[in-house]
Amino acid sequence: MENLLFHEIHQKSRLAIKEVNEVLKEYNLYSAQWSILFCLKQFGPMTQKEIWQYLNVEAPTVTRTLSKLEESGWAERNEGADKRQRIVCLTAKAESKVAEIEERVTMLEEDMLSGLSQDEQQQLMGLLKKIQSAARTEKDVEND
Repeated sequence: MENLLFHEIHQKSRLAIKEVNEVLKEYNLYSAQWSILFCLKQFGPMTQKEIWQYLNVEAPTVTRTLSKLEESGWAERNEGADKRQRIVCLTAKAESKVAEIEERVTMLEEDMLSGLSQDEQQQLMGLLKKIQSAARTEKDVEND
């Protein structure tokens, strides 16, 4: 396969991000912002560190994205137990819109995956999770 798999994953990821950005345009959001909002919807208030670790992105990227979400009224940061710790949560505006946005994104996902059977979709999800867990296991070994 000579590295064609990662190229294909990258291309499909870029396509998915482009399509999600089209859906999010009417909410003045981008996919990176939606990733954080979705994360907060799924798990509730989180620290900035928990967010960047979960999303596998650099801390400064999350900080910049959160600043934009705060400015536009989608998220807010509050002090945690430690004054350096910041707890991020959805605002009332976000709470009222997130379900609607999620529904639109889900419709897009269903459309993009319509060429796959339910079994194939489950298999794809399982394989992607397996890749992620293998990468984490490798990273853990390197850090020991």
